[in-house]
Amino acid sequence: MELDVTDANFEQEVIEKSKTTPVLVDFWASWCGPCVTLKPTLQKLATEYEGKFILAKASTDENSDAASKFGVMSIPAVKLFKDGKIVDEFVG
Repeated sequence: MELDVTDANFEQEVIEKSKTTPVLVDFWASWCGPCVTLKPTLQKLATEYEGKFILAKASTDENSDAASKFGVMSIPAVKLFKDGKIVDEFVG
């Protein structure tokens, strides 16, 4: 499962859903080469581990509030939410 999340629905789609299923959020931008390169890898993982976690994509160009709130300083930034909190993350 892959979701497009926004500033408006981040709480519901990421924080709330992570209380039952981990949510992996990919903060990205269309102009970011490494973001584009990482996308198929994340999609492959989501397919291989379907039902184990939810893949969510958040464009930093359109959703700067969520990116700022969760400390995204550079992209791609990938953060794993579980029980409403970040439990792991990586950049690059």
